[in-house]
Amino acid sequence: MTLQEQMDLLGWKDITTDRQIRNGTRIYRLPIKKYGQFIEVGSFESGYVRRMNGGYTPYQLNKCENYDHFYKEFKSHYTNDGDYEAKWTGKYNKCVLKRRILIDNEVDRLEYLIAFCLKNYYINQANMIEDGKFIPKWKYENELQYARKLEDKACNPEVKVIINGQRYNVI
Repeated sequence: MTLQEQMDLLGWKDITTDRQIRNGTRIYRLPIKKYGQFIEVGSFESGYVRRMNGGYTPYQLNKCENYDHFYKEFKSHYTNDGDYEAKWTGKYNKCVLKRRILIDNEVDRLEYLIAFCLKNYYINQANMIEDGKFIPKWKYENELQYARKLEDKACNPEVKVIINGQRYNVI
């Protein structure tokens, strides 16, 4: 199945502007709403895939990798003159940072984007209804259990009588 057929099957709508096409960017609108807006995702010529969340910076969806960064260790102090002085101790400190793994090929970016959206938006949010009618399973089960207890009490009313401090059930 081609990428276009997969996108059509998932209901993706291409909303890319002419300027974005010239820049090598493709933007798609998914038929799923989150926070009251349709989800939009994009593939960029720079190698990034992003969720266009309507904010200043679109959220990056690329996988991450750790890498080590070393920086010089300095010992600093104020001199008697009131000047600030920093001297290198001859040591390096290690810091583990993360960077995004870029996807160079557009076809690979779109395949990754489809797989990501299927997993995170179509499957994980399958039970969520945008208009607020979604009830978590635990809440449904608790309400059902409470309703059954009320029904049992209504069908089997218990009448109790206390005589000389002794409690008796009347059937």
